[in-house]
Amino acid sequence: MNHRNVAILLSGLMLFALVPATATAQTVKHDAGSVEREAAGSTPPDPGPLASDLSAKLDSRDIQKAMRKVADWQLSVAESKFNRQWTFATLYDGLLAASATTGDPKYRDAVAQASSDKFRWELEQTRFPHADDEALGKSYLALYQLAPEPVKIADVRTTMDRLVARPDDPNKNVWWWCDALYMAPPVLVELSRITGDHRYLDYMDHEWALTTAQLYDPQQHLFTRDATYLKKTEANGQKLFWARGNGWVLGALVRVLSAMPKDYPSRPKYEQQFRDIADRVAGLQQPDGLWRTGLLDQEAYKEPEVSGTAFYTYAMAWGINTGRLPRAKFLPVVTKAWAGMLTHIYADGRLGSIQPIGAAPDSVGVSSSYVYGVGGFLLAGSELDHIVRKPRSQK
Repeated sequence: MNHRNVAILLSGLMLFALVPATATAQTVKHDAGSVEREAAGSTPPDPGPLASDLSAKLDSRDIQKAMRKVADWQLSVAESKFNRQWTFATLYDGLLAASATTGDPKYRDAVAQASSDKFRWELEQTRFPHADDEALGKSYLALYQLAPEPVKIADVRTTMDRLVARPDDPNKNVWWWCDALYMAPPVLVELSRITGDHRYLDYMDHEWALTTAQLYDPQQHLFTRDATYLKKTEANGQKLFWARGNGWVLGALVRVLSAMPKDYPSRPKYEQQFRDIADRVAGLQQPDGLWRTGLLDQEAYKEPEVSGTAFYTYAMAWGINTGRLPRAKFLPVVTKAWAGMLTHIYADGRLGSIQPIGAAPDSVGVSSSYVYGVGGFLLAGSELDHIVRKPRSQK
């Protein structure tokens, strides 16, 4: 370490010692946010050439090749940075799906090892009841089902017990932003299914209804990101609806409906919401197969965006696989979306054109790659692979 770096380090330590205790927590929180953003992805000026060895054909071999290419690159650059934030929790969802689809255990093993050795099966607890800190529970529950050990879900259950016992705040919904629906509700529904405890499911149902009442537009069949955007409009005068925000919701509906009992009284509302949003989004797909970050003024956002597209593809493909969406209408949509996303994969496996961490429509760099977008891409590939592997008698 040179003299200049030593001086900087000493001055920093002196400054930290002088910071009042009340400010220290804010500084730590700010630093944690910075670390999260830095670990989750990057936008290099020169990402290299685009991949030339991938095929957009809906064939299992080709789909899995693209999944492996992207997953292998992501593991190589991000495994050492694995953390408990929502960004990586979404990547873990995709990595688990990649192992289930390809049969290669290395993706699942990486998640399992971090969960056990690095995280000790614990959730982030710094911002309770913030849903982002509960998103990792999806992976713990999935790994528990592969090899049931109580330690894997002990902290998830303790945290969810604390959540369902928390009284509602009349001034602020616990899930006050639509992204939260992907983070916490699937954990509650799956935990309810595993344990047989309906408190988790009933709490989820109650809170989902509150978020829907505040943020869902029943005419547009789209979710506003949060209440601060309810009256905001695009340059063309249309209401502002964020692509990835609605991708989070569709992804959440997939996971909630997959675990919710078939006879649950509120289930028809979730089924209808899924079909309505999927149908609305499908009609907004752009000629290149992708969606832009602002859904109702896509001309204002020239760059295509992969993370919203990935979650739409995942959800619509699942809808086809489960018979919820008509194959004739939606298969061309997901086929076009998959082909479009493949054109944003670089030769080394980097998946580009993923909007950085945000809350609203914005521009996107072509090399921009973030772990949650990769997670969505791998989930999409897993469902598309299921489409082509499904026996013809079931199609």
